[in-house]
Amino acid sequence: QVQLVESGGGLVQPGGSLRLSCVAAGSISGFYTMGWYRQVPGKQREMVATITLGGTTNYADSVKGRFTISKNNARNTAYLQMNSLKPEDTAVYYCNLYIAIFSYWGQGTQVTVSS
Repeated sequence: QVQLVESGGGLVQPGGSLRLSCVAAGSISGFYTMGWYRQVPGKQREMVATITLGGTTNYADSVKGRFTISKNNARNTAYLQMNSLKPEDTAVYYCNLYIAIFSYWGQGTQVTVSS
């Protein structure tokens, strides 16, 4: 069993920055991918960024150049540095860990970009 705990969400003005953190605890071994997804009411959850154990990253086109995903393998922690935030980035952000055939989710953290 794996537990994911996110932190770092909040209210920020357009153009501002936030850093999200996700700590994974539990039975984690082998090759896995961590990622950040977001969801707004009435819409499907969408991928924001993912990072493999080896450090390969993937970003949604809408966040390229503004968001950076990183990971501390020793601490099983993933980060999402979000810069130049826009109102359309407002959503609940979820951490995900995918290992073997299993996918785990955190409880989500609200990010609101508003003046």
